[in-house]
Amino acid sequence: MLSPLKIGSKIFDWQACPYFMGILNVTPDSFSDGGKFFGLKEAVLRAKELIEEGADIIDIGGESTRPFSEPVSEEEELKRVVPVVKAIREEFPDVVISVDTYKSRVAEEALKAGASMINDISAGCFDQRMVEVVKDFDCPYVIMHIKGTPKTMQENPQYKDVVKEVKEFLQNRIEFLVKKGISVEKIIVDPGLGFGKTFEHNLEILKRLDEFYSLGRPVLLGHSRKSFIGKVLNKPNPLDREGGTIGFSVWASLRGVHFLRVHRVDLNKDAVIMFKFLTQQKGG
Repeated sequence: MLSPLKIGSKIFDWQACPYFMGILNVTPDSFSDGGKFFGLKEAVLRAKELIEEGADIIDIGGESTRPFSEPVSEEEELKRVVPVVKAIREEFPDVVISVDTYKSRVAEEALKAGASMINDISAGCFDQRMVEVVKDFDCPYVIMHIKGTPKTMQENPQYKDVVKEVKEFLQNRIEFLVKKGISVEKIIVDPGLGFGKTFEHNLEILKRLDEFYSLGRPVLLGHSRKSFIGKVLNKPNPLDREGGTIGFSVWASLRGVHFLRVHRVDLNKDAVIMFKFLTQQKGG
């Protein structure tokens, strides 16, 4: 049984799972909404919309990690992210703000500016100092599995047993982080759908999703508008994949996933609430 987790001013007690993390990309080149919320004013307005949609967490990202993307400099990412964190924190004092970064300095400055947690696609492997920052701020930390880097991850990724290897990686990172002084209670795991995985790898992870619960930590999935949904539905345009994303969210709620990271919180959350309501009815 997982203990409740306090993030910022909010208690996540796992009774209302899944909790929804609303995506706020402050980048010009994200795969489905690049450039829409790149300006400070646009970003704050989108944060307001996400809160009104029912987001439990706002996840701010200043560097696209889509397949084959080029990294941005630390200075550029700081310029994109920190002012947005400050502005959202001032406008919405109680909102839980996550920052999607693998750079320790971006994490540090964002946490100083009012961020509540860090979402790191590399689980601390790309920047060794990230572990110190997370420890110093004693903040919740999402650790994700990735094979390679965003630029190289989809160049023919290979596994003998994708679930076993991803799970072992996450287990090893949990043990490493705990040895470094990070509380195990602050760690959230993400198997990294689409990050160095083929369509078949993603499906295998989903089929055997229950195996990740044995890690003893909350599980986060980032599935929103991703290419494997596009492949199932034959929808090459990411913006046409919202229906598939919603279907996935309902399925994930049935499987007990703790956090879902999505672009449209309202549609996904409404579908899950309706599904749960109907499954709790007797007869009829």
